[in-house]
Amino acid sequence: MKRLAAICFFCWKASTMPKATLIWGGVAIVVLLLAAFSGWIFSLPPATAAVEAPPVPREEAGAMLAALKPAKRERPLIAVIAINDATETTDYLVPAGILRRADIADVVMLATEPGSVRLYPELQVEPDATIAAFDAAHPEGADYVIVPAMSPDDDPAALAWLNDQAKKGAKIIGVCAGAKVVGAAGLLDGHRATTHWYYVEELLERNPTIQYVADRRMVSDKGVTTTTGITASMPMMLTLIEAIAGRAKAEAVARDLGVGGWNARHASDAFKLTRRFAMTVLVNRMAFWNREKLGIRIDPGVHEVSLALVVDAWSRTYRSDVATFSSQNVVETRNGLRIIPDQVATDWPEASLVSTFPDQRPAEALNQTLDAITARYGESTTNVVATQLEYPR
Repeated sequence: MKRLAAICFFCWKASTMPKATLIWGGVAIVVLLLAAFSGWIFSLPPATAAVEAPPVPREEAGAMLAALKPAKRERPLIAVIAINDATETTDYLVPAGILRRADIADVVMLATEPGSVRLYPELQVEPDATIAAFDAAHPEGADYVIVPAMSPDDDPAALAWLNDQAKKGAKIIGVCAGAKVVGAAGLLDGHRATTHWYYVEELLERNPTIQYVADRRMVSDKGVTTTTGITASMPMMLTLIEAIAGRAKAEAVARDLGVGGWNARHASDAFKLTRRFAMTVLVNRMAFWNREKLGIRIDPGVHEVSLALVVDAWSRTYRSDVATFSSQNVVETRNGLRIIPDQVATDWPEASLVSTFPDQRPAEALNQTLDAITARYGESTTNVVATQLEYPR
């Protein structure tokens, strides 16, 4: 902060200087900024070490399943909430897609206001209802509420609704940085919890009574469950399906996803801000002349889980922007989600067209996408993407 204040003071002084002095002042500012950045980047660890995720005791896994057992309806009602301005792509689409495929609950995609939901980093979707319409239809509340990452993460309508649902007995599941939303609602005070590796410090600063649990991909405590980063939505939903409908049903859905197994095992130290990560992002950002606009075709019946994972991955390279296109204004996915493409079109230049791998299962589609990113931009960029997704490769 002192270094930043010194730079700001220099900028103010420069505004009163003669032109020649001002030019040299500008050079000095650049040098100061580069020095500050260099000092920061070399303070980071060079890379993450290879670490093995510790095992999860059987009794701990059993306690999580018990905590997630439905307590209200025989066929649970699950609400996935979003704010219209910016809700994370994978956090919103993947839980709904997996749970609808399982057909063990009624799943409703909600928004705080009427209209479509703009997802980040990409995609737009039509929700099923607003939170007001949901409350009118289900005054007793949901059995489960799934909370994605949102921006901002303290939307008053979303926080008030979450508190109301919790009071009605809904089990709250914060996916990824959705934990920050749950925390902002006051529902993590005094709880054990986790979140995306990048937001752990921020979450604890805002909610100092939280007990952070490392080396767990999901943590459940007192009716509230939280997960680590973006791809944790898959094992989290499989765990929820197992709690509701049993192991055999969860295994069937896992096979459909291409997931060989799932549990709470996680190596937290494998995901952190490193010198290699920061340098790759910097180099990719600076190469603005090489930035690409990639097209992703959305066809009716597309697997929404594959679509979300592929779009999310390509949007996090710092080398590419993604646009979706279709011949239809609204495309219905395999499990009834309604996606609004960026463009209504029938084709895209072949060189910048990327696939959702429709013949592959979703987990395989993600791995294929990471391989395609490596081929296009190199292994360092792929590692940046996987780290953001908190995906243990």
